[in-house]
Amino acid sequence: MRPNFTVSTRRRWSAIPLRLIVGYGFIAHGYAKVANGPDHFAASLQALGVPAPHVMALATIGFELLGGLAVLLLPLISLPLAVILVVAVITVHLPYGFSSIKLRAVTPAGPEFGPPGYETDLLYLAALATLVLGGPGPLSMALTMPRRRGSGAAEDA
Repeated sequence: MRPNFTVSTRRRWSAIPLRLIVGYGFIAHGYAKVANGPDHFAASLQALGVPAPHVMALATIGFELLGGLAVLLLPLISLPLAVILVVAVITVHLPYGFSSIKLRAVTPAGPEFGPPGYETDLLYLAALATLVLGGPGPLSMALTMPRRRGSGAAEDA
């Protein structure tokens, strides 16, 4: 027997793959910063002229780890994650142009790539915007939170 999946049912579940890859992406970047040492990341921020680099390093790592997990369940976590991305575009990737892949040379050891541009950051920003505008999915914790009257959340879900 064929399951009865209507278009609206499929739409409700359609953002799950996007939530999974965006959440995993932020978690992976946060974990890489922990694995390399938060002080190493703070030194990079200090070299970029970011104020309070150690505090900002820990805040960024925390938002990437916890925010990556939360993006699976809470659309509003997208705002601080979007801020991190915009700061990364402006302070790191903008001088390198749009493309995230820059093949510099092919050597006997393999391909060598240049610094990435802001393409991937824009993709993440577009994904976060899509998740927020799409509203909570079927697994969202936002569905368990009390809603304000007249918010229109029931129609969006």
